[in-house]
Parts: sequence; C-alpha cells; structure tokens
Amino acid sequence: MRPGAQAARTAGGCALNARGDRQDGLRAAVDAYCARIGADPLLVQGAGGNASWKDGDTMWVKASGTWLAEAQRADIFVPVDLAHLRDAIAVGDFDVAPRACAGSALRPSIETLMHALMPQTVVLHLHAVEVLAHLVRPDFAGPAPAPWCWVDYHKPGSALAGAIAARLREQPDAQIVFLQNHGVVIGGANAAEVDATLAALLACLRTEPVAPVAAVTADMAQLTIIPDAGIQQLALDPRLYKRLRNEWALCPDHVVFLGAEAACYADADSFIAAQAAGAETSLAFIAGVGVFADKDFGAARTAQLRCYYDVLARQPSGAALTVLSAPQLAELLDWDAERYRLAMAR
Repeated sequence: MRPGAQAARTAGGCALNARGDRQDGLRAAVDAYCARIGADPLLVQGAGGNASWKDGDTMWVKASGTWLAEAQRADIFVPVDLAHLRDAIAVGDFDVAPRACAGSALRPSIETLMHALMPQTVVLHLHAVEVLAHLVRPDFAGPAPAPWCWVDYHKPGSALAGAIAARLREQPDAQIVFLQNHGVVIGGANAAEVDATLAALLACLRTEPVAPVAAVTADMAQLTIIPDAGIQQLALDPRLYKRLRNEWALCPDHVVFLGAEAACYADADSFIAAQAAGAETSLAFIAGVGVFADKDFGAARTAQLRCYYDVLARQPSGAALTVLSAPQLAELLDWDAERYRLAMAR
C-alpha cells in the first residue's frame, strides 16, 4: 500500500495515513533517489544500506535483503508502526521488534530502529566507500558539512540502536551519524536535502585510490577468475595483499557476505596443493596471480568484495586500520537476522 492511498486504515496496529499528492510525491522522490544512488557501487553495494521516510505514525523502511537500486522497479519498502517504536525508545527498549503493517511479506531492515531514532523525515544509511575509508581508521576526526556525532562499533540492531540513542541525547542536532567500521547515517527534511549533505560529505572525505598493478592471465581450473579489475588488485598489488592477509574483517557486511577469514595462497602451486589435499573454498586470493571464485559466488558477494578493494585502495601507506575482534565476528556470523538477509540477497 502506497502512502498516498485514498483512505487511511489501521492494520497490524499500524496507522497508514492518506495524504494524497504530497505523500505520493515524497515516495516518488525517495524511490528515484534510492534507485540513483543504488546504482553507484561507491555508495551502495548490492543489498547493503537502507533508507526510510516518516509519515505521521508510520515509517516506511527498506526491507531486509532488498536492493536500493530496485526502488523504482519493485516495492522494497515496508510500512512499520513508528509510534510503537518511539514508545519503546522512550523507555529504553532497544530490543523491540518493529511492527510491520499488514499486507507485506517482507521483513523490515535489521536497522529499522536506527531510522526511528533519527528525527528527520528522510533518513539514509550507506556504506559509502569514501566515508568507510576513513571510518576504518582509529584516528577519524571529521570534517563534515553538518552537525555530526560518532558512534563506536556495535553489532547492528539493538546494540547499535542503543549506542546511537545515547549519542543523539548528547547531540540532538546531529544530521550525520558516523558509525565506526560500518557506515554513515544522514537525515534530512527530504531526499534533496539528504543528497546535498551526502554530496558535501563526499567532497570533504574524497581520497584518490592507489594506481593499479598490471594484471596477468591465469587459469586455476577449479575456480573462475573474477572479472573485475579492481578486485584483482587484491592479489596483484603486494601492498593490498598484505593488508588483505592482516586486515580482512573491516566491516559487518563484508564479514556476513564473505566470511571471517580470507583464503590466501602464496602462489598457484600452494593453491593447487591445498585443493588436492581436500581444501574447499568458494573464494581464493593467490598472490601475484589473481582472485578466483566458484560459479555460485553471485552479484551480492562480488559487490561486497569490490567495496573492500575500494576501501583498501584509499588507505595511506602504513596507515593503521581497525578490524573487528573475534567476539564481534562470532556474533555477526551466528545471527538469524543476517542469515535471512543472505538468503534474500542474490
């Protein structure tokens, strides 16, 4: 049901408001904006990121596992009971389950509560490469074009929502929330305002990637070389390969889609020997040779791997990076909500 429906109704404890052309216009603007940024891999990677808008006591939020790029081709937003979420937030209940309005078979985003916490009408959460390249460093200090706050890394969902709520109580005017090793949240009165803030932020944080190393041709038989020149740099460039071995677990989406460890091999012979010994891998990094994957690797995982390259390629030589700890990895990989999102993604 679109927010411009002819009559308001209450379904599943959720009031859907009928506001005619104004809400139809807001929906169309958000759909168009999401489709545009969703097509830019430096901003959105596959099913990553989410967006929302508020309409009275209803909030429309991206469904888990759907792609922002498809906003104008598919109904990717789920209406949830915003009043119910705000009541829970008011008493510090960050484990509250979003109440979706009747009629949608999709689940609201894992990060729905994050959107409810932001007071602005339109909220965007992205894993934008130019921003991530700074958020994975321990010394981030801005700059930003609007009031902002910083939130240390927390598992997405209730833990992260609680941390964001605490920071917003201290800085209620924040329009930008930086999430360590995760991404950025931007709020605005409409999609145009959010876009202007994002554009200014990207201009502040833009970094030139390192020059690529020449590629080689290789055939590993068991796996297929990934046809992305940037991804291939992870194995071909010794600087990136070293970081890959030591700084793999940078961001939650990266870990959820690609695993807690990278399968690295010093050369082709080492890879072939490991395969002969029964090692199984869907993704292999062979130093100086290339990056290979099985036929079922998929677009969603490829998008996450390309994002990882884009972030590493923007790191100054010798810059320290913050990686997720073993306990943080364990809680991400043993989580039903993320298993659902993986099943929905392609």
